[in-house]
Amino acid sequence: MLVPLGWLKEYVDIEVSVDEFAERMVMSGSNIETIKHYADGVSGVAIGRVVSAERMKDSDHLNVCVVDVGGASPDGGTLQIVCGADNVRRPGALVVVALPGAVLPGGFKIKKTKLRGTESCGMICSAQELGFEEKVVPVNMRDGIWLLPEGLEVGADAVEALGLGETVIDFEITPNRPDCLSIIGMAREAAAVFGKQLTRPAAREDAPGRPADGRGQASDHIDVAIERPDLCPRYVARVCDGVKITDSPFWMQMRLMFAGVRPINNIVDITNYVMLEYGHPIHAFDVRQIDGGAIVVDTAKDGETFTTLDGKERELSGDMLLINDRSKPVAIAGVMGGLNSEIVDDTQTIIVEAAGFSADSVRLTSKRLGLRSEASSRFEKGVSPELSGDAADRVCALVADTGAGDVVPGAVDRYPGKKDVAPIDVRVGRVNAVLGTSISADDMSDMLRRLGMDVNIGAGGATLTATPPHVRLDLTSEIDFVEEIARVYGYNELASTLHRDAAEATAPASWRLRELTRSALVGMGYSEIQTYSFVSPKSADDVMLPEGSGKRNFVKIINPLGEENSVMRTMLLPNMAGMLAGNYSRGNARARLFEIGNTFSPSAAELPEERLALAIGFYGGGGFYDLKGAVDVVFEKLGVSGAVYTSDPDTGSWHPGRCARIELPHGGDTITLGRIGEIHPDVARRYDIGVPVFAAELDFEAMVSASDMTRAYSPLPRYPAATLDIALLADEDVAASEIERAAYANGGGLLESVKLFDVYRGEQIAEGKKSLAFNLVYRAKDRTLTDEEVGKVHARILKDISEKTGATLREV
Repeated sequence: MLVPLGWLKEYVDIEVSVDEFAERMVMSGSNIETIKHYADGVSGVAIGRVVSAERMKDSDHLNVCVVDVGGASPDGGTLQIVCGADNVRRPGALVVVALPGAVLPGGFKIKKTKLRGTESCGMICSAQELGFEEKVVPVNMRDGIWLLPEGLEVGADAVEALGLGETVIDFEITPNRPDCLSIIGMAREAAAVFGKQLTRPAAREDAPGRPADGRGQASDHIDVAIERPDLCPRYVARVCDGVKITDSPFWMQMRLMFAGVRPINNIVDITNYVMLEYGHPIHAFDVRQIDGGAIVVDTAKDGETFTTLDGKERELSGDMLLINDRSKPVAIAGVMGGLNSEIVDDTQTIIVEAAGFSADSVRLTSKRLGLRSEASSRFEKGVSPELSGDAADRVCALVADTGAGDVVPGAVDRYPGKKDVAPIDVRVGRVNAVLGTSISADDMSDMLRRLGMDVNIGAGGATLTATPPHVRLDLTSEIDFVEEIARVYGYNELASTLHRDAAEATAPASWRLRELTRSALVGMGYSEIQTYSFVSPKSADDVMLPEGSGKRNFVKIINPLGEENSVMRTMLLPNMAGMLAGNYSRGNARARLFEIGNTFSPSAAELPEERLALAIGFYGGGGFYDLKGAVDVVFEKLGVSGAVYTSDPDTGSWHPGRCARIELPHGGDTITLGRIGEIHPDVARRYDIGVPVFAAELDFEAMVSASDMTRAYSPLPRYPAATLDIALLADEDVAASEIERAAYANGGGLLESVKLFDVYRGEQIAEGKKSLAFNLVYRAKDRTLTDEEVGKVHARILKDISEKTGATLREV
């Protein structure tokens, strides 16, 4: 919900800074997505008037304009500016001019320049160039400059004159708080948080000075019948005549644009304005298109078709609620109006509809038709029908106040589904027990009254009887009021206490190991990601998973949102590849990511089997051994020792010859921990990644089971080491790990470490062979080794390596 602070302050007096306001609103439970300061850093823009605009010679789109900027220009009152917008050729039009030296949003600086040899001293601005998104710019100015209304002073600072210094806060509204999908709703929250008075907008029933010209009451123009009161508990209709379709007042257009809504015309803008203000959607019909002067609210006939305002014909089912006249449907209730009754340029009399509709009905209709609108997004969360009368009256007041038309007295108000709001008893002791506070009954009462509730304190002050406002559809039980008191009191003011029956919790071993893994990988420059567990079955094809693989046996979702989220993932690799692809497509030269998440496989039990997996992936700045090093660090941190990397011929997701299977001898068995290697180039191409990608996917639960966090400490060595480097000539299929195991097996307690530091293939090496260079470190704990001692052990190691692997010392 985009909330312009200037609009909000019309209803509640907020005197604190934007940062303090945002912080206190967040601490009261109103989460904030973004804060946008329009015109932040903007300078040097002024109101100007187009004196003349002539097409530039030899150009089919550029115009040479003379613009009067009054005292804003140090060189005199007028500037010559070259502009490419067609709508600038309106002498006398008021525009926004960026003077030479001006700074626009994003730090864009304006300077004098020449276009095709013609001097241009500044820029005539569009609304987009001043920070507005294209979707909110009036249609007639979307591809041109921003034309301003009369009454503005030429030469005045445009930021101040137009109110461009607005701050807009995007609040994250949870589904249970539809009352906050409105400016008044957020003003009510702010009033409660800051202890201020809420001032509601004027919503007069009739415009003052309405001539008694015999046009009668609204009921003389329209009648309303509700055939399905279970789906439409209330319908209010009001009538305005003498309507003149034109642009809405500039102040209204600005508020709509700041709130993310495109201005259309005065009537449509007024209905949108009231929807944003009250949170109650409004619709207006051209009375000429309502046959028989009657509105009938009833469900559709199966297979009936209807063309909505977006020009699309839609097939309806018998459970979809419609707004009909005597002969035809004119709107899909709570979703969208019909093309056959829309407001057009020559509309003179309108019917203003403010109705309450079943949230479930609107939600199902919107989903089945694949049609969402601002109205449906509000109705499907719940809109109190008690608002309908006030919202209709507010529309009429704005129609009168803006000169858009005359208001016909009275209203047709059908309210068969009226329900009284039930009071709820709230125990003071219960509130304090839940929150760990000692708030008095009077203070609780004050907090609830600040939220617009009627509150009575019972005898002895032990119980409050609270009646919530009709818009608070979420307040249905005592615990809801406990939460409201906690919000107003301040979550940050609640002391951290332990329930008297609760034991202090300790994190399970697997969680501690997860934290160690995160810490290790972040320390190596990797960033953690979290991706959805719901994936597309096509993800298996995307990573070229072999057809017979058990990882193609997905757990299917019974009621998926779509094909792309219809099954539960069996591996993390497709998600990892997708995230790396996203980084690559955005021009990031390198990306290092990891994820610890659940994978799912079918089980004979009621629920699928879940196993934790670890995925690590990167591209740019590294290769296989960089990834292997990261995996080895994780193993070391988790106390997983003895892992063996074995060449894996898997040619599915992985590059053939650049993939290894990681295994671990454990308890007499061999555990497969996962795979590591370069992603197959065809897989990378499917994800539109044009560089080598390296990844590992590991069974984290297997790692947890093999973890041994026992730490044995030994003193620093007192005696020097003997270091030898050897180069062995081995067959291509001999793994370096085989040689390492043979060396350790024959080290006799004197071999401290064996490390591979080079692999060579080249002209000096026969085909089918490779050269492996190792560094061997010998050391005794109690003495300095002699050359003879080292030589004997070294010879034994070389002999065993040769017998087991066929590798021999390379002759230089």
